[in-house]
Amino acid sequence: MNVTTDPFNVSHLEDEVVRLRAAVEELSALNEIAIAITSTQTVEQIVDLIVRKCVKHLKVEQGAVMLLNEKDENKPFHTMIRKQDSISGFLPYRMDAQLTGWMLKNKTPLLINDLESDSRFKFMLDKNFPFRSLLSVPMMVKGKMIGLLTVFNKRSELGFNQGDQRLLGIIAAQSAQVIENARLYQEEQALLRLQEEMRLAYEIQVDLLPKSQPKIPGYQIAGTSTPAKDVGGDYFDFIQTQDNRLAFCLGDISGKGIPAALLMANLQATLKGQTLIGNSCKDCISFANDILYHNTSSNKYATLFYGILNPQTNEINYCNAGHNNPLIFINNEEIQQLDVGGIVVGIMPAYPYNEATIILSPGSLLILFSDGITEAMNSSEEEFSEERLIDIIKKNIEETAERIIEIILSEVKKFSGNTPQMDDETLIVIKREK
Repeated sequence: MNVTTDPFNVSHLEDEVVRLRAAVEELSALNEIAIAITSTQTVEQIVDLIVRKCVKHLKVEQGAVMLLNEKDENKPFHTMIRKQDSISGFLPYRMDAQLTGWMLKNKTPLLINDLESDSRFKFMLDKNFPFRSLLSVPMMVKGKMIGLLTVFNKRSELGFNQGDQRLLGIIAAQSAQVIENARLYQEEQALLRLQEEMRLAYEIQVDLLPKSQPKIPGYQIAGTSTPAKDVGGDYFDFIQTQDNRLAFCLGDISGKGIPAALLMANLQATLKGQTLIGNSCKDCISFANDILYHNTSSNKYATLFYGILNPQTNEINYCNAGHNNPLIFINNEEIQQLDVGGIVVGIMPAYPYNEATIILSPGSLLILFSDGITEAMNSSEEEFSEERLIDIIKKNIEETAERIIEIILSEVKKFSGNTPQMDDETLIVIKREK
């Protein structure tokens, strides 16, 4: 019996077999990616895996993922992973910028099988250009473009086809959400690590502050510091000397956060060491100034007030290095400002600081404060001001040193209302009893 074969049916079956094989390859590629990607992988690991699978299944020489970096307007994309499967060179920068610019504008797949003849890129090519063809698809998450998935140099002479574009589009669509989730997870973990570091830094900073208020017969002395962030740049200290005098200081470091806290700790250790070897106020400040100048960047400096109380003579020697002038209230009427000293520490080496001496008469009160007190703002952007501070002290001059600090902080908070604290708030009150 003769069996006749219909050429049309044979051709149709062959086409169907090719189509099914392509579909199986597509499903295999997608399945490999889905199985290989886990929630515990980093963005770099996920992207590397995606690129390797694309190079393998699309039979290309090279692939790349470029993720959108919205924080950098000058360079919105940065190449996260580039996987080569040949000795081809990398994508030249001008080509890289032109490609990402086109994709950002159009947000649609780009398929080019003859780069040399494509008018959009031809002006940037030369005889050593390593790429003949490319296929690039946008990576979208909820309508937002987060990056590009691009492959270069299809090994087949026929170049990229619509099937390649469909497969790369599916991979990009599935990968985009996975990459975004991994990126958000990494950012969350980084934030948690930073919060833990800030917590530890805060504990260290608190440990560096005085544990208790000094007890000196005939005097009430109190101090406190409230950082605007978890850690701050303000600090104060009380240092008991060997000859029963009390050194005290209040400083305000430029900046906020951990860098300011580190500089504060350095300055505090320097002053404590200088105090214990018996240097004068201006010598302590001069030494601290040189240390900061030679060991920090030019934008790091500190305002600093440093004084030494002699309870036997009731004298205070002091040096004010650019800090808010402390105030002395005498009989609740006369007010003196302690302004002798010099410039802030850390901006000019070997600066000739000066010092002065004042006497605390019975009932006198000395207050040191940082600008976080007087410059605290309310919702109308009005500052608390030194005038308000003076008025509050005058009204409460008979209160204890600790109570006066409590009242000042309460009034500052009441004045600011819901406006967030923008700067560290630090106070020292020294009151000679009548």
